[in-house]
Amino acid sequence: MTETTTLADLPLREDLRGEHPYGAPQLHVPVVLNVNENPYPVAPEVVADIAAAVAEAATGLNRYPDREFLDLRADLAAFLRTESGADLAPEQVWAANGSNEVMLHVLQAFGGPGRTALSFAPTYSMYPEYARDTLTTWVTGRREDDFTVDVDHAREQVRLHRPSVVLLTSPNNPTGTALPLETVEAVLQAAGNAVVVVDEAYGEFRRAGTPSALELLPRYGNLAVSRTMSKAFSLAGARVGYLAASRAFVDALRIVRLPYHLSAVTQATARAALKHSAALLSTVDELRTRRDETVQWLRGSGFDVAESDANFVLFGRFEDRHAVWQGLLDRGVLIRETGPAGWLRVTVGTADEMQKFRSALQEVVDEK
Repeated sequence: MTETTTLADLPLREDLRGEHPYGAPQLHVPVVLNVNENPYPVAPEVVADIAAAVAEAATGLNRYPDREFLDLRADLAAFLRTESGADLAPEQVWAANGSNEVMLHVLQAFGGPGRTALSFAPTYSMYPEYARDTLTTWVTGRREDDFTVDVDHAREQVRLHRPSVVLLTSPNNPTGTALPLETVEAVLQAAGNAVVVVDEAYGEFRRAGTPSALELLPRYGNLAVSRTMSKAFSLAGARVGYLAASRAFVDALRIVRLPYHLSAVTQATARAALKHSAALLSTVDELRTRRDETVQWLRGSGFDVAESDANFVLFGRFEDRHAVWQGLLDRGVLIRETGPAGWLRVTVGTADEMQKFRSALQEVVDEK
């Protein structure tokens, strides 16, 4: 059958015409450092336990999964207690198919027509898409030259736009910048009854002494802290994200979630992985060290580099960043062309991958 129908023939929402699906390039090259994955695969013994848990779950796949998944939520609360000292009940934790779906639930519950979501650019490029998909007005304040958020500017943006949702990212993507708790608390105090979400997708990679916004949860019922198992846990393929907040906040997300949104297989995978959290997170210190070495090398080579508490580094500045990106790709190294004009972002990979990145970048620069 010959396909003749185009998008122009369909009643697509007018605000979606001309839009393209989100996604970084998926290319088969020797060194892939563009989507902030953990470069280390899951250990065989953990794979075996996950496989056994999934096999057990498969015996009941004729039934719908546990739609409240309180056992998984209890396991996530226990992990946060160990990792950050957060004292949470299972009912204060929510999970979904990646932190993307968690954040979409937030915008579904608290955004919508006539409401506004506020963040500070540059930041995660999916945020405006969550807003678009929920018919929420999207506005951004600015970040400073070092990509920090000025407290007075943040307060002024909240006063000016009166958002129902404020999205803060710490460490920020694509810059790697962490937010001081004083900044988060200033936004919370200015926000009134608006909800404030601190996206800590890269929180496990933060440097020693960098706090988590989880510390503020006991004092603010309108605060939520989002995390993911995609990065530090090496489980990007499992699609498990989660959020910690007050019971009332979580109950709001329960209203908008699709029925049985978290499959029995996903729940089994996540619970089995959490039993091995220490092993799965054992590469974090090594990746932190390699990140800091990458920052030092880039600065020593004359590049501008943003401070990073994540597993990636934003660097520049290039008159033609696409040419640099292409030059690296031509040498088998894929990084990300994202962030402010003139900057590029590289994920921290294995020692061998980072050496290949450095060699390729030096060759590209030497050719200019």
